[in-house]
Amino acid sequence: MNKDFAALAEKYRHALLDDVLPFWEKHSLDQQHGGYFTCFRRDGSVFDTDKFIWLQARQVWTFSMLYNRLEKRDAWLHIAEHGVGFLHKNGRDKENNWYFSLDREGRPLIQPYNIFSDCFAAMAFSQYALASNNAESRQIAVETFKRILQRRNNPKGQYNKNYPGTRPMVSLALPMILANLSLELEWLLDESTVTTAIDSCIHDIFSLFLDPKRQLLHEHVAPNGDKLDCFEGRLINPGHGIEAMWFLLDIAERRQDANLVERAVRVLLHALDFGWDDEHSGIFYFLDSQNTPPQQLEWDQKLWWVHLETLVALAMAYRLTRDERLWDWYKKVDAYTWLHFPDPEHGEWYGYLSRQGNVLLDLKGGKWKGCFHVPRALYMCMRQFERLADNERISPIIEAW
Repeated sequence: MNKDFAALAEKYRHALLDDVLPFWEKHSLDQQHGGYFTCFRRDGSVFDTDKFIWLQARQVWTFSMLYNRLEKRDAWLHIAEHGVGFLHKNGRDKENNWYFSLDREGRPLIQPYNIFSDCFAAMAFSQYALASNNAESRQIAVETFKRILQRRNNPKGQYNKNYPGTRPMVSLALPMILANLSLELEWLLDESTVTTAIDSCIHDIFSLFLDPKRQLLHEHVAPNGDKLDCFEGRLINPGHGIEAMWFLLDIAERRQDANLVERAVRVLLHALDFGWDDEHSGIFYFLDSQNTPPQQLEWDQKLWWVHLETLVALAMAYRLTRDERLWDWYKKVDAYTWLHFPDPEHGEWYGYLSRQGNVLLDLKGGKWKGCFHVPRALYMCMRQFERLADNERISPIIEAW
């Protein structure tokens, strides 16, 4: 692959604007009850009408973000508004915690046990408030963020199933999401709140979850960072670790922190070395740090979001460092991703492949796959390659590197 960065940027722009977004614009809006359908067969026909807060909020964020950062299309703002109204009316309990799922009409199905519903709601209302200048949405975003910080040490609250005290664990997912969420809400928060939240996330990721010898991020550890010899404690999710690293690279660029870039790139490269399937190509979904049988039966599947987040991380890391190791990995992941996931006949991307790269489920959306990872990654990669094509001024990060 030649380094024709302009052509690469155009490839991502075309996929975003002419393939992926039209699929969601055409099929997802529930004109009768509000909000979005997300469960689609390959051709865009709806096979389930339940509404999951993660996916409702993520779609609000996606169209608001594109309105704010790419083009002021009234249609995009209207789609975001369509989801905001549904979430505002139906999404929270009396204590303002965000449910996990609703039925089509907006009646709650699953209690607000999952703090990531709150995280994505905060992202959604923040980005929509920026697009619409809506004061109430700003307030909801800030209040939700504050509640996330309050719940951080016990995110599931009364819905925690674990027996207290026997094997306490903390999860990588929360600090990695909070690092990104803090940047998303930076325009609404005071500087000290953002700085404290981000510094805490960086500390937790590297001091608790990272195995310093192997440079692998564990999904779960003891609260003091000890690694646990159990299914959850040995769990490695390469995609999570890689996604977390581009969040940290984003922070590092804003702070002009070359040391943080170096640390993030090191973890990124180790995650790829560990997670890549040398036999069939692609990145494994789950692995066991000691190579014992994983708990997850889907461990060897190849998922859309893992590969897309990896493309973002590699494009960003290469732009910041010009490290040829990253470009070599980008070429490898790019070739696999674009060969297997897009559906040229019906549009959008498949989500779930077998280890061999065959389509396992030809759905385009479901309980976990919505209008988020594909368009976000396409947009992010487009921007990285646009900046590379512009041959932007060498940053202090690259000079330090």
